[in-house]
Amino acid sequence: MKNFMLLFVSVLALSFNSCNTMKDTTKTADLYNTSWELEYITGPRIAFDGLFPDKKPYIKFDQSTGQVFGNAGCNGYTAPFTLKGKSLTFGEQGPATLMYCEGGGEQVFTSTIKKVDSYSIDKDGKLNLITNNIPTMRFKKVTK
Repeated sequence: MKNFMLLFVSVLALSFNSCNTMKDTTKTADLYNTSWELEYITGPRIAFDGLFPDKKPYIKFDQSTGQVFGNAGCNGYTAPFTLKGKSLTFGEQGPATLMYCEGGGEQVFTSTIKKVDSYSIDKDGKLNLITNNIPTMRFKKVTK
């Protein structure tokens, strides 16, 4: 009876572990299958709409090229990214358009994203970019 109970607990633990593994895989796939629009950024004490008066930044991950692209609030944005488990880092920004931007949000966006070291997708489906275990940017799914 003792061996049966041990076997039952072991099988139960393995099944819970495999369910959690499936959830993480699905969330990673979700990272690539959508555009993400910024809805929160840490930093200056300026209202979010004041930082991005004309357009909210968005990003989209391209798994095949290892690049993220989108808009930093005014100009286009591209950069390489590295993803290993929940660890996420961004390389140097590639060429961008050179439009004049009001609000100063673009500089805040590009400097904040360079500091990111991991990510999570929360229960509401929002993408959180994290620096030193503190969420610094939050994105929602959008159709672009």
